[in-house]
Amino acid sequence: MLAGASCATPAFAGGTPAGTDIQNIATATYETLGGPIEIDSNLVVIRVDELLDVTVSSSNPGDVATTPSGNNVQTFQVTNSGNGNEAFALVANVAVGGDDFDPSLQSLVLDSNNNGVYDAGVDTIYVAGSNDPVLAPDTSITVFIITSTPASAVNNNRAEVSLLASAVTGTGAPGSSFPGAGDGNSNAVVGNTGADAQASSFLAVQAALLALVKSAAVADPFGGTRPVPGSVITYTLVASVSGSGTLTNITISDPIPAETTYSAQSITLEGVGQSDAVDTDQGSFNGSAIRVAVGSLASGESRTVTFRVTIQ
Repeated sequence: MLAGASCATPAFAGGTPAGTDIQNIATATYETLGGPIEIDSNLVVIRVDELLDVTVSSSNPGDVATTPSGNNVQTFQVTNSGNGNEAFALVANVAVGGDDFDPSLQSLVLDSNNNGVYDAGVDTIYVAGSNDPVLAPDTSITVFIITSTPASAVNNNRAEVSLLASAVTGTGAPGSSFPGAGDGNSNAVVGNTGADAQASSFLAVQAALLALVKSAAVADPFGGTRPVPGSVITYTLVASVSGSGTLTNITISDPIPAETTYSAQSITLEGVGQSDAVDTDQGSFNGSAIRVAVGSLASGESRTVTFRVTIQ
């Protein structure tokens, strides 16, 4: 008895890898006086063509905050959704139209250390036609678009920035073919994406910027300032807005540190006591953290929150 083994082919988004030979032989049998005879057909070989497909997506969860004259990093993901190794040309568009301003393009950058974070001086600046990223099937690369916002942009202005990725082998209507241009000398066939795709990300100007500064003062049981068990720590949190414009729905929260106990009813906002319950005032304590709803602050304004804990 012969034992048979089968080798599974990896399943890619684009299907069977380009250049794979699909081959088989048919058999036929017939009976003779001497017994059954089996004959083989000719071998039929079909080489799988390369399917050219790509997807592009923004990795930014929402608008990317910027300021007038600010520098920006927007993050995109380019994925080879075809079935062959393919190089992709990249184009950034900072003048999409229909938005409030056009940022200035500084550079397109490839995430060369694959950590998903822009590292200036480490990641590789993209040069079209020189270092087009080559992606295996179902693999991705992170691409950063680096821009600067014009000084004339004002609060709440938005700008659309898009990234286009195109298969270097070629693009076109789905089903278009490039003879012999695919992996393993197969043909390259344009897939449903047209072998190019783009995605957008938005910049949003926040001319008003929030800063939060925290400080602590210690009072020990002996009239000094040493942090020993029984000492009371008073935390002071100052939220301030700079730049221009107004920020709304500002909320300050602070977890109670380990090894300390919160002092009940100790929250103040601008020196005014706040109750621990969730009620009509702006402060509350939920058992593990204090929370103060500050509200709206215009540029140049600030609010101060304090609360106390005791070292256990």
